[in-house]
Amino acid sequence: MKLIQRLFNSPFWALVKKEISQILRNKQLIVLLIVPPTIQLLLYGFILNPDVHNLRLGVIDYANVSASRELVSAMTSNRIFTLESVPSSEKDLSRQVEEGKLDVGVIIPPDFARQLTQKSAEIQVFIDAVNANTAGIAGNYMNQIIQQYNLHLTEARVIPPISPEVVFLYNPGLTSSWFFVPGVMGLVLTLIGTLVSAITVVREKDTGTLEQLLMTPAANWQILLSKIVPLAVLLLGDVLLALTLATVVFHVPFRGNFLLFFGLSSMYVFVGISLGIMLATVCRSQQQVVLTSFFINLPMVQTSGAIAPIEAMPPFFQVVSLLNPLRHYIAIVRGILLKGVGLDVLWINVLALVAFAVVLLTISINKFRSQLS
Repeated sequence: MKLIQRLFNSPFWALVKKEISQILRNKQLIVLLIVPPTIQLLLYGFILNPDVHNLRLGVIDYANVSASRELVSAMTSNRIFTLESVPSSEKDLSRQVEEGKLDVGVIIPPDFARQLTQKSAEIQVFIDAVNANTAGIAGNYMNQIIQQYNLHLTEARVIPPISPEVVFLYNPGLTSSWFFVPGVMGLVLTLIGTLVSAITVVREKDTGTLEQLLMTPAANWQILLSKIVPLAVLLLGDVLLALTLATVVFHVPFRGNFLLFFGLSSMYVFVGISLGIMLATVCRSQQQVVLTSFFINLPMVQTSGAIAPIEAMPPFFQVVSLLNPLRHYIAIVRGILLKGVGLDVLWINVLALVAFAVVLLTISINKFRSQLS
């Protein structure tokens, strides 16, 4: 009891109450903590999707026989390709692809039926490859459709010696949002945590209240800790908000330990706050904070695996991403939410996160102390 009374009567508690009252009066800060994370999580969760649908297809069917019509029907029987145009000539087809009106063009030759009787027929497929990712997926889809059509034409079915039975673990429905949303949770926590903590400290410098804090009987560590604790609590509220949206809106499963998830998220909150305080010590205004944060946050996001898989990056950047705390936090979130694993699997990422938190907090505290001095 005496320890609790001493805490409530200490200069540290007075500074904490001052920070809380300032935060509650700052409506812009409250909006920044609630609205952007919600919008970003919803937008990324709904918009980011590696699947390709409704590609605009143009077909020139010179043969115009039942076999060629069945092939076109096979291409458009799903939501991948939509028959958008039937050009009258190859020049017209090429022009529509060039103008961006078509994504894929198919030319079926006049002797298509005769070629089929000879068990070998050729068609031409043109794909707009300006977007290389979409073009690659479209090409794979087209190959699969043609292979299925070939099996349909084959009269003698040969049973393959190996018949695989594929089972998708952890995401049986292949729902893309289950991959993206946990990554966006870390992304949002990084952006908001860095900006909010940096702007809060810089505002003290702009208004001159930072110098007034030096006149109080509080020690330097108490001044810094009084700024970190309220922000950490608010950012943990963002963690709960993001988790609620992920599970309720996108139906992302939670298969792991909630206390482990919350504890490691708390640790990553301190990483984001440390980055923000470091930004505040080198920036002189809020505008500088916002601009400088782009040079830190964007590389962190791009090398974290939040949007694109790390395995798809060049080997050099895969190694560089090991120095990114966001990568380790996203691995932890996906492991706990989707796989339900614990420290026995995630211990490497946890150790990395602890190291980043200690190092960044130490650096930010020292820089802040030197600035107070």
